Amino acid sequence: MHLRSQAGAATVEHAGLSLLISLLVIATIAAIASGSPDSGRDLGSTLARKIRCAAVGPGPCWRDPLTEAYGRPVAGAVRALAPAPVARPAPSGAALFAVDFRRCRSESCAIGGERPGLTASNRRMTAFVAVDDRRRAGGPAEITYWHYRPTLGWAPAVRRASSADVARLASTPLLETDIPALVALETMPGANHYEFAEGEEPPWRWKIDRR
Repeated sequence: MHLRSQAGAATVEHAGLSLLISLLVIATIAAIASGSPDSGRDLGSTLARKIRCAAVGPGPCWRDPLTEAYGRPVAGAVRALAPAPVARPAPSGAALFAVDFRRCRSESCAIGGERPGLTASNRRMTAFVAVDDRRRAGGPAEITYWHYRPTLGWAPAVRRASSADVARLASTPLLETDIPALVALETMPGANHYEFAEGEEPPWRWKIDRR
């Protein structure tokens, strides 16, 4: 009887999920047909999140990658102290923003676009992060934001947060849509093994403790 009840509950849950997915697909198609790309993108993100949540069961299904890398208090500080995206001139004269090197390796995809936080080719402006937490020894948490710009290579920006700063910033919201996107080098798969063009070798390679 117990197994039969569980099977019945699972069937109802699957039926509800199927209905939700169907409705979201219909809404996405309608948004695209109406010529609203932003609405279609938002609905697509919602659909992906719902499918992902259903796969992991009850409870929060999305955890911020910064929290997974550093814990919630430091993650809040990392997000709060992140430098705003800034363009730098390339030798060609193009103004380049920092991007995710895994998705953009040319100037054309790093040039700023009309939408804040996105390049002209719809790439999110990105910073790679490494944290040296010295608070247990009485020092600060040193946060280095590494910015990659094609043809320009890497440039660091360092922020320091005391224990009081971390406590104060711990509740900073952590959203999937935050700009710039922040990628923790300590937990990024294969971080030390990417190949780069001459002059773009990352200074952090093999110097960050993997987690």
